[in-house]
Amino acid sequence: MINNSLLIALAIALFSIIWVELVRDYYHYLAHIWTPLSRLHSWHHRVFKPDLSVNTVEIYRQAHWYNDVPESLVMLVFSIGFALLIISQELISPSYQWLAWLGSFYTLTFTGSAIARGLGVPYADEITDATHRQGDFTSIPAHWFVNRTYHWRHHFDDQNAYFCGTLTIVDRIMGTALSLKGKKIAVTGANGTLGQELVKQLYLKGAKVTALTSQNQELLINVKNEQIPIKTITWKIGEESNLSQMLEKIDILILNHGINVYGEKTEKAIEKSYEINSFSSWRLMELFLKTVRNNQDKARKEIWVNTSEAEVNPAFSPLYEMSKRTLGELVTMKRVNSPIIIRKLILGPFKSNLNPIGVMSADWVAKQIVNLVVRDFRDIIVTINPLTYIVFPLKELFTATYFKLFTK
Repeated sequence: MINNSLLIALAIALFSIIWVELVRDYYHYLAHIWTPLSRLHSWHHRVFKPDLSVNTVEIYRQAHWYNDVPESLVMLVFSIGFALLIISQELISPSYQWLAWLGSFYTLTFTGSAIARGLGVPYADEITDATHRQGDFTSIPAHWFVNRTYHWRHHFDDQNAYFCGTLTIVDRIMGTALSLKGKKIAVTGANGTLGQELVKQLYLKGAKVTALTSQNQELLINVKNEQIPIKTITWKIGEESNLSQMLEKIDILILNHGINVYGEKTEKAIEKSYEINSFSSWRLMELFLKTVRNNQDKARKEIWVNTSEAEVNPAFSPLYEMSKRTLGELVTMKRVNSPIIIRKLILGPFKSNLNPIGVMSADWVAKQIVNLVVRDFRDIIVTINPLTYIVFPLKELFTATYFKLFTK
């Protein structure tokens, strides 16, 4: 049986590794805002082409001496300080004190590999520089650990975001796990209450927003008492294929349109609810996924789908619930082996034309969506119902597992 002293020692050892990773990532962030470090770190950004091939071998080697080696030495200093603090405060049993140095041993592997790459030791880059290897991306940007797709975005999407090297903790805390600056984003249902607020928040984050609406008029948003025109494209349910050419140029597609027929259950109401709430979004999703062709698309493109809290909770509108649940199931199924990130917006009752008795404001909901997205939440839950934060993740886990087991 493991005694308490060993458990405490193991916890300290684990944190010593997390600690140096946090030091590394904040050092990286500082290297982007503090000139003395920026001069060194700029070498790292001179190394790679968009396909992750190197510009020259000489620059590649120099970048490690100017950036990677100093970075690892800073990590080493902080890891030593951590171990000495733990030992001096007698927070760890004398027999397990060596575990306090685990972060230092861990850091030495980075120092050694950086020196090896700087010296041009054969195969050192292939073995130790995993996030810069060439080749097709085989997975979407990772959620908790940095992979090639995630790190590519730091080099070629936005150098003022995606700072993390191994764990994504710092980016998630700072809101730099997804950059919206310069992103071309299309929003359906843009003239709705939430749509307008979402367009505004995306615009304020520096995105280039296109409003997709059924109304034949240009969308205007109010920013500091100024009316800002938003590029607007009119489309109709059932004519999604007309948007194919436009979707080629889009980085993020937000599916936000919907309808609520409340208590109706006629043939027309059923058809209308499923066509608008389920199948039009599914068709647009399929069209957008066909635009994903290369590494850049896999790293930059995303889909966000407003499936609503009705996916797991009653909305006192049966057809709305049923059609939204269908959309939710389709999205979960498409997430399995998807070449890009697909996020769900699980939103509670906010005040809108569809729900005039909603208790949250659309403005607040839109701000929370963006706040969570830039921290790379894949399921964006915004609601006043605490049960949803428990029920939805469990439902999504079981449904996703089922689809992984029984779909190809």
